[in-house]
Amino acid sequence: MYKRLLLPHLQRDPKSMLLLGPRQVGKSTLLESLKPDLSVDLASPSVFRDYVTDPARLERELAAAGPTVRTVLIDEVQKVPALLDVVQVFSDRHKGRFRFLLSGSSARKLKRGHANLLPGRIHIHRLHPLLQRELEADFSLVRVLTHGTLPGIYSEKDASVRSQDLRSYVDAYLREEIQAEALVRDLGGYARLLDLAAAASGTILNLSALCREAGIGYETARRYLEVLEDTLLLFRVPAWSGSDRASLVAHPKRYLFDIGVRNALLRRPLDRFLEDEKGLLLEHWIAQEIHGRTETLWPGMSLFHYRTKHGAEVDFVLEIGRETWAVEVKASRQVSAASLAGFSSLAPRVKRLTRRIVVFLGERRQKMGDVDVIPLEGFLGELPA
Repeated sequence: MYKRLLLPHLQRDPKSMLLLGPRQVGKSTLLESLKPDLSVDLASPSVFRDYVTDPARLERELAAAGPTVRTVLIDEVQKVPALLDVVQVFSDRHKGRFRFLLSGSSARKLKRGHANLLPGRIHIHRLHPLLQRELEADFSLVRVLTHGTLPGIYSEKDASVRSQDLRSYVDAYLREEIQAEALVRDLGGYARLLDLAAAASGTILNLSALCREAGIGYETARRYLEVLEDTLLLFRVPAWSGSDRASLVAHPKRYLFDIGVRNALLRRPLDRFLEDEKGLLLEHWIAQEIHGRTETLWPGMSLFHYRTKHGAEVDFVLEIGRETWAVEVKASRQVSAASLAGFSSLAPRVKRLTRRIVVFLGERRQKMGDVDVIPLEGFLGELPA
């Protein structure tokens, strides 16, 4: 099992918690490693039926639990949001008696069900596909850019099986289960938009053009994008605005949560990545690596992209307290002076541009004026763990 960077944070946190993340990122495995005394797996059809028809069952079971039962795991809690009311009752009336470990893959389902999200009673954490630091010696850039980093898929040694698993994930979950959760009605329109969102992953989406290509209305497309974000399958990187907003692009970039899922949706060959997409895929993966550290692993860090209406851009802008980092990603072993143009555009707009970084595929660090040119693994090694 891969050692998740989030684990020490969860072990140190004595409070009850809700762990959010897409299916198969390893939420259950991570929470099970905290050794719960009682587990309720709502992903099991029979267990789901028991609790959805009688949510008060959990209250009776907790009331009858002996003194050795201290930690309670409820997996996929969004399937029966009413159980959160039981958690609140025991958290308020029996303070310190139980520590609840909750997992969920759909914030939307919880919101739509008017679920009690227990403000002030639980800490919310998010789990993402595997990060490079978690892969350790098993890290392969080719495998990452081809099959992504969902734990069960990445750990499979047979590349053909990894490919089959990815296609199954896309078909069985992203398409069928989203509909089964009653999140969308028009599965055909949703599937078309999903494919188009995959094709545009890592870019600024033109929603009007997306509507025309998918053959659906604007409000429907906007709602489906919300579904993708609320089910944690898509994340957005907002545009950095600064003070001179009139000359800057204000729209966010959106990224699918995993490169392998993106490749499977687009029916790319899954025995290798396409060489002409290498730059796009590398930037996509760096976005995942940084985004996967937001909140718990890197509190206080905010991630943006920068682009002017005249076309100057920087892939990522990181605001960390009073510091600002500008990061460009290059899928090459050489870096030219032309690669630094975006920094020159951004620098006058930032009060304190602390670091200018180019991440590249060379082997040794370089210095180009005030720009740090850092090999890929060296840059990732500087990120919080």
